Amino acid sequence: MSFGVVEGSVSDGEDRGLTVAEIEGHPFGQITFTGERWALADVRLLSPILPSKVVCVGRNYADHAKELGNEVPAEPLLFLKPSTSVIGHRDVVRLPPQSKRVEHEAELAVIIGAPGARRIDRADAAKSIFGYTCANDVTARDLQRADVQFTRGKGFDSFCPLGPWIVTDFDPSDVEVRCEVNEEVRQLGRTKDMIFDVATLVSYVSHVMTLLPGDVVLTGTPAGVSQMVTGDTVTVRIEGLGELANPVADLE
Repeated sequence: MSFGVVEGSVSDGEDRGLTVAEIEGHPFGQITFTGERWALADVRLLSPILPSKVVCVGRNYADHAKELGNEVPAEPLLFLKPSTSVIGHRDVVRLPPQSKRVEHEAELAVIIGAPGARRIDRADAAKSIFGYTCANDVTARDLQRADVQFTRGKGFDSFCPLGPWIVTDFDPSDVEVRCEVNEEVRQLGRTKDMIFDVATLVSYVSHVMTLLPGDVVLTGTPAGVSQMVTGDTVTVRIEGLGELANPVADLE
């Protein structure tokens, strides 16, 4: 199944092909429907989740670590994005005046569904996962390098597009991750090339901090990151999950 959030009543809905069916409450649990239904073409999709935290993994593809001149980490390299960085499909990525180089990073996003997921064994990690979506770990690369740590360069408002929806029945082990800027392919990789797979990442993070329902784990980006400028449209496509497209503009 696929779940998203539509504008207006800010309702959760299940994507049923070309229509969206409204559900009662939130999707973490038994699903019941209100009977309300809309054509998918007639709704605006918001971010499919507003997490308490976005946990990100750096340098999880060897080719990306190499292109930035970094060593491959012996353990997952973790950092956080604030919930205020989250936007949805077709929302605008705003370029902050503090940075002269903002880059895209196409990533597979994991959505946690289990309550209080803490110290999870790798073998049980799948039980704590609600579903998956596309993400763009937008990065002010010059600020990241200047600061050494990642908070400012990764944390601006609009720097975490998620969407278009959450897919619950999905195998993340070997799917294509693609990023296009104005329809030109910039990134192209496969999840099988991740250094640490999804189960390993979820288990590792849960041994550091408790994961709550709706929390997001970003799994790293393949090589090909490049600068985004005003007027661009950046599209993240992940096989089996759909596409996440965002225009880029200066901060107003």
